[in-house]
Amino acid sequence: MKIEIKIDTQINEPYITICVSKLTPAIQAAISLLQQEHEQILTGTANNKVHIIEPHTVIVIRTEGKELVLYSDDGKRVIMSKPLYELEQQLGDDFIRISKSAIINLRKIRNIEASFNGTMEIELTLGIKEVISRNYKKTFKERLGV
Repeated sequence: MKIEIKIDTQINEPYITICVSKLTPAIQAAISLLQQEHEQILTGTANNKVHIIEPHTVIVIRTEGKELVLYSDDGKRVIMSKPLYELEQQLGDDFIRISKSAIINLRKIRNIEASFNGTMEIELTLGIKEVISRNYKKTFKERLGV
């Protein structure tokens, strides 16, 4: 692998260009590692307290009634104040939108099952279940490579 680094004092924000003939798992891992450096923490409220949540611990963020709720690895259920589309932009490549009302962490998937009506049901860690709607199914399958 050839690596080239250019130092330019005129550049305000670093950027990376990767030239490959195909996207391999090793390249995808390198990209994920580079993106993790810029992951932001999330905040939500539960029991009148503000909780700090690391993005890699998030299982799912979904709407429940009028609330936007985040579930994390440690069993926390916190209410988010940002809209879902902002969180979708803030979260890294490990996350994908599966419906108008839910974003999941791809690394927290246990299994996926196809339904008769064209949707797919997904089981995440802690036994959390979500439905991948037909509108998001194609993008989801492409991201998983199936």
